[in-house]
Amino acid sequence: MSSSNTEGMFSNPSQWKRPEDILKMQRLKRKQKALQDRINNQSKSVTTTQSSKAPEDPIASRFESNTKRKNPFSRATENNAKRPKGDVLEDLTATGEDSVFELLSKTSAPVVPQLEAPVVKPLVEQQFLQQQCPVEQTLPELVEEPPKTSKQAPIHWSIKSKLRIICRTPIPGTNLKTNQEASGLTSFVRCIDPKESSTGLDISPGARFYQATLYWQHPYLPWFTLFPRNSRNNNTQTPLDESVRTVLAKEWVTSFRNLFQLVRARQCPYFYLCANSFTVLFRAAGIGGRVETHAIMTPTSRGMRAALKQEEIEFTMPLKKSSNTQETLNRSAESGIGNGSFSNSSEEQSQTAATEDASGDRLSDEDDDDDLDGEQWLESLGVDAAEIRKISDNHTKKVQKSECGGDYSDQSLVLIEGSECQAFFNFLLNAKSTIAKVGRLSGIPPTLLAPVSFVGATLRSLQSRSTKIRMDGQDYHSTELHGVILPHILPYLTDLLCESKDKYSVTLATVPNTAALCEASRKLINDSDKENDASALADPVFGKENLSDCGINMRIVETMCRATKDSVFDTERLLYNQEEGGFSWS
Repeated sequence: MSSSNTEGMFSNPSQWKRPEDILKMQRLKRKQKALQDRINNQSKSVTTTQSSKAPEDPIASRFESNTKRKNPFSRATENNAKRPKGDVLEDLTATGEDSVFELLSKTSAPVVPQLEAPVVKPLVEQQFLQQQCPVEQTLPELVEEPPKTSKQAPIHWSIKSKLRIICRTPIPGTNLKTNQEASGLTSFVRCIDPKESSTGLDISPGARFYQATLYWQHPYLPWFTLFPRNSRNNNTQTPLDESVRTVLAKEWVTSFRNLFQLVRARQCPYFYLCANSFTVLFRAAGIGGRVETHAIMTPTSRGMRAALKQEEIEFTMPLKKSSNTQETLNRSAESGIGNGSFSNSSEEQSQTAATEDASGDRLSDEDDDDDLDGEQWLESLGVDAAEIRKISDNHTKKVQKSECGGDYSDQSLVLIEGSECQAFFNFLLNAKSTIAKVGRLSGIPPTLLAPVSFVGATLRSLQSRSTKIRMDGQDYHSTELHGVILPHILPYLTDLLCESKDKYSVTLATVPNTAALCEASRKLINDSDKENDASALADPVFGKENLSDCGINMRIVETMCRATKDSVFDTERLLYNQEEGGFSWS
């Protein structure tokens, strides 16, 4: 039999037992025996506690019953409610029905901690704490200002490169018919308002929309992008020959002279001169509330301003932000270059004796007497000649630093008014910096942009594209215009759309180097309102009548002549809602 069992075990290796399995079985038997002994001891302690009034120590009874301690981590306490969770879990894992009933029959009174209810502080104390807290006092209250609304859209004097119109209904101007395109072109070239004239031209919205997308430009070279003049499309172009440059310069002088004469005669409301490094806006008298013909140039440099002063061209810098000391340094640096008798008119009016004494000696090449007096005074005090030279050089550096700090920024914008515009016109004709000698557009004269025709001008149109878009589950019609968007184009479009649309939005993109032109126009209007100078602002009605033959719709001319706070704004988004009272912008 034994041999057969042995053979069966050898034949079936799954019945073999390893030493590790035997040790596990022995440990398990020991644990079961220890657990059974502990349960028996606990049952004895419970019966003893119930029978006797003075309970004995369960730990001592455990050691008396068993000489060998089975589990050193287990203990029985007087109050079962204070036992740790580990003992309760061990009790629940005990085997046997009697042990389970014994655990359930244990009465344990849970100890409930006495928690105090939160006391509500009186309102007076809360107000006192709020007054004592400095943080709440320093926090400003953000109040959302309601958007400004106006029945008329603002005018922008910065050039835009892109315009997008979005509305629920189709926009006129897409898929033009032959008669509409011809009538729109004729109305623009002949400066006819088809809405008010009886010429027999097509006055449909499509023809009027096409009329609003036209403008005049000189020079026009199809293989060059002349606005903006820093376009990347001009990188691969070959330079022009010297003979071509001469012809272009000659034709440009003729066009520029004719266009400037139109502005002076109020036959053209405005035009732009866009060079490689600066942009000039010429405006007729009455535009923007100014009583005289004026020009705004941005940006400028210290060298450019010094050249203007050398030609005795007076100008102001309306956007310049500087302290009284810096203004004094500006006067001593710029007005004293080359001609001691010339100075900026606005700076000369603000100059006082106190600022002269505080600023020290004025720097001038021809005014040597003041410099000699200052040097002689320092020499009389025993100051070395090298120290005197060092003081003079440090003062010159400070002046130059203060002057060059705002170069090629919006603060460097200059305003030239009245008779000085004629001198400025001559300066641009003869200045070497007007036509660039190097670069991608070397030898090509500045670009002239105008809303009316002039000698040598080329008629250009904006590129339009219409699509359908879906926003918030609704379909909208979108029309985009790309190109040179002059200030008269947006009022034309808004005047046309307001006749047939209840709601629409217009988004515009500004050419960065022309944004200061609009900011300066607003600044001039605000300064005139603060000073209450009636002579600085022209009557809008008077300006409108004088510009009746400028070739622009009279409603648009009236908008350009307005001099109110909301009349000029470099808007990026324009909203129209007939129910809310008109236009709102941001």
